[in-house]
Amino acid sequence: MKSTAFWFLATGASAALTHIAVFAWLQQVQPELWPEAANALGFAIAFGVSFGGHRWLSFKGTSTPMRQSLRRFGVTALAGLACNELVFMLLTRHYGWWGLWALGVALGVASAQTFVLSRFWAFQR
Repeated sequence: MKSTAFWFLATGASAALTHIAVFAWLQQVQPELWPEAANALGFAIAFGVSFGGHRWLSFKGTSTPMRQSLRRFGVTALAGLACNELVFMLLTRHYGWWGLWALGVALGVASAQTFVLSRFWAFQR
């Protein structure tokens, strides 16, 4: 379990940094783009980092076939994105938070949900 937690955090941090970098870059080069759209595009790019890291590092002992893991993780990730976007929109639109701060908090909230669904469903052992 220690190894799983370490690799989950390392993979999650790598995916989160990818997500944040894409978000920040898009906000810089396309300032007219809605922040929620930049958030979703950051998610899409980070998905590959996240799936690969979780499949081959976090949950490497899985007996779940690749295709099944990909489908399940896709659902898991989309649920995380929905949670992320709700928190992000609440913080930016209702409370007036700066986009990068709101994104960091939203990613943190969604990560717990993603771990539980990944561990017990997407990459079931």
